[in-house]
Amino acid sequence: MGAAITPVHYLVVSALLLVIGTFGVLVRRNIVVILMSIELILNAVNINFVVFSRLYRHTDGQAFALMVMTVAVAEAAVGLGVLIALFRNRGTVLADELELLKW
Repeated sequence: MGAAITPVHYLVVSALLLVIGTFGVLVRRNIVVILMSIELILNAVNINFVVFSRLYRHTDGQAFALMVMTVAVAEAAVGLGVLIALFRNRGTVLADELELLKW
């Protein structure tokens, strides 16, 4: 039989998601991809919350993970709404070409 999955395995997956999400936010120009990268970062945080919650046998981490998921849903809804409005006004979803929110 194979080896058991330990919390270290989950933390490695979480670290990979965090690195991929950060890379996507810093490198990509498309706002949709940037929003998806932010979702990856939030999922990495959720994995950490659940792993440590399970490791220390407290439900606090799972409650925080539910709150983070709620914030992620709100962020996605508001972000996509703003993105649709910007696309209708400017005709592009590239972050470099959008200067509407600058002072």
